[in-house]
Amino acid sequence: MDNKIIFLPLFAQVSLTAVVWIWLYVTRLKEIFSKNINVQDLADAKNKRELLKKVSGPSNNFINLFEMPVLFYVAIFVIYNTGIVSSLYVVLASIFVGLRAIHSLIQSTYNTIKHRFAFYLLSSLILWLIWGMIITENINMINW
Repeated sequence: MDNKIIFLPLFAQVSLTAVVWIWLYVTRLKEIFSKNINVQDLADAKNKRELLKKVSGPSNNFINLFEMPVLFYVAIFVIYNTGIVSSLYVVLASIFVGLRAIHSLIQSTYNTIKHRFAFYLLSSLILWLIWGMIITENINMINW
């Protein structure tokens, strides 16, 4: 197996982030133009929350994509650079991205917390499993 395959889930996560970023700006701009909002009014955080409340889902999700997924990005590079790439890591990383994609869809649309949290929790558990495996496989490589 080519070790570079571990980057496919990473590229998918970056693509998800790009899609949410585009969705964020399309929905915001549409809202700004349809309500004829003075963009300077958005400089104040409270005004921004109120004026763009209807389209806050993609924005909130975009922020969320720079929380737990940061640990995912680091994990992928650790897996690759320590040479421990395996089919299991690729599958787990792909599952993580799939769960995050569903989480993003829920948060950016109907945003029912119990649904969103289920996918957040599952994706987080997968990520912690990946990190547990990384630590277990690399602990012996460290010279104390």
